[in-house]
Amino acid sequence: MRPWEDGPQPSVPDATQFIPRIQGAPVGTRWPTADPDFLRPYDALATQVMPRVDTPLVKRPGHTGEQPVTPAKAPSLAKSSGRMAIASLISRITGFLWKVLLVAAISAGVANDSFNVANTFPNIIFELLLGGVLSSVVVPLLVRSQDDKDGGEAYTQRLMTVALTLLVIGTVVAVIAAPVFTSLYIDNKTNGANPALATAFAYLLLPQIFFYGMFALISAVLNSKSIFGPTAWAPVVNNLVVIFTIVVLIVVPGDISLDPVSVTDPKVLILGIGVTAGIITQAVLLVPPLLRSGFRFKWRWGIDKRMKEFGGLAVWILGYVAVSQVGYVITTRVLTSGSAGGVTAYANAWLLFQLPYGVIGVSLLTAIMPRMSRAAADGDNKKLIGDLSYASRISTVMLVPISAVMTIIGSSIGLALFSLGKGTVEDASRLGDALAISAFALLPYALVMLQLRVFYAMKDARTPTLIMLVMTIVKIPMLYLCQALLDPGQIVLGVMMVNGLTYVVGAMLGQVWLWVTLGNLRSKRVLGVILFTVVASALGVGAAVLVGFLVPASLGVVLQAWIKLILQGVVGIAVSFGVLMALKVEEVAPATARITRLIKRG
Repeated sequence: MRPWEDGPQPSVPDATQFIPRIQGAPVGTRWPTADPDFLRPYDALATQVMPRVDTPLVKRPGHTGEQPVTPAKAPSLAKSSGRMAIASLISRITGFLWKVLLVAAISAGVANDSFNVANTFPNIIFELLLGGVLSSVVVPLLVRSQDDKDGGEAYTQRLMTVALTLLVIGTVVAVIAAPVFTSLYIDNKTNGANPALATAFAYLLLPQIFFYGMFALISAVLNSKSIFGPTAWAPVVNNLVVIFTIVVLIVVPGDISLDPVSVTDPKVLILGIGVTAGIITQAVLLVPPLLRSGFRFKWRWGIDKRMKEFGGLAVWILGYVAVSQVGYVITTRVLTSGSAGGVTAYANAWLLFQLPYGVIGVSLLTAIMPRMSRAAADGDNKKLIGDLSYASRISTVMLVPISAVMTIIGSSIGLALFSLGKGTVEDASRLGDALAISAFALLPYALVMLQLRVFYAMKDARTPTLIMLVMTIVKIPMLYLCQALLDPGQIVLGVMMVNGLTYVVGAMLGQVWLWVTLGNLRSKRVLGVILFTVVASALGVGAAVLVGFLVPASLGVVLQAWIKLILQGVVGIAVSFGVLMALKVEEVAPATARITRLIKRG
């Protein structure tokens, strides 16, 4: 008897029954069309043995009966990450644009180095106070609190009360201690950044700490409610405010004074206040979406057991941030021991390095974090591993070709973008070389960020701290070797190389640790995708190098750089992704489908 026919069924209670094949996964294909890690846990495609039921699983044609109820679909990871990718792309481009304009406005020398050092202080102190905790731990805890009778509102209010209080106190103390931070990050004997100018900028920039915290808090609440758009677009407005500030800076005559240095210098005031105004705007823009979500803030004091859990996780997160900042302090002091402009070259090269990750990796992680948190809360390791595997493979096919081509066009990027205005060809070339020499680490960097989120989703904040400790122990001796062995103008190249090697170590260590914790991570499939992607990327690089020979040197340094940047970039990326599509690597399908839709809309 056919399993779909009516009639007497076997009386064996555990008899195997026919289950229809799931559409979208053709039999016999190496790469299933419907990614099992994306749509559902991998074992959902496997043959299942179920207890016998009294009604047939599949009705024969013409048979009447109730149709099965289709459960509501969860928010699409592809759609969420895709929308955020567009916002993140625009945010990264506008953020990068104001860095280019700043070099054109004040050059890549001592003034820019001093501003860049001071502009890192708010981020560093915010991370030490609360930032790492907010971005990595709060979202999982907020997701879990949604099972409360009030949907987690009281718990969220307690978190925000504690966090806002800590931010106010921390911001006031930081502004008062601005000279201390400057002396910690800059050696007074340096030929690079000017300590007095960095301190003047710090007084104007450190109030950002509170608004960074406000933005992160509201973002965490919105993300826990699967609201991603406002948090992705607010930084764009911030960048537009800063771009307007730098345009005003260019229009105002004169240069920033290095001797004497004064916080009342008109250009110092314009730059410091304008950049801080951008962060304030970014935070305030999230208030209306928060109110529309139904959340209402009120001061709520008190600690429940989950707040204690938050505190335990926070200690390890703060340890992670503190260890990473030890590495950054050494990095900054090594950079400022070299030629003037080293800090600016490092900051801008690092910004360019993170651009692909910021568009692809951050949007993917933001969308996948609530899913991983829910899987971890439910003890569903298979689903957690599925999300990890899928995110790793998507990151691979998207980032490896870009990093390979970036190695070829890095120098052209520097020359094309940073030799404008007061920027020099020498400084621009050094920046581009720093980018090219570190491009290999783009995928390891993305994998480290992904692995950290998996640990945090499992409420394990200890392991990331230990991994960061190992990375920092590896990093510091190599940084001092750069200072001892390299010429002052080449120190920034060595520092970027050391950063890349450190993330390779971190990615390997994190993968082993997750394997010990979770078991089989489906690494064979990830390695297979990496192998295909490396082959495709190598062919893309070869094609980019060949077309580069077609560009004549007689065009001049800057024009030649622009032509090489466009020609080699387009050819290298096109060949790489073309080969991936020819190899039928299914992980590239979400990207190509989205690009196709965007082209059709255009």
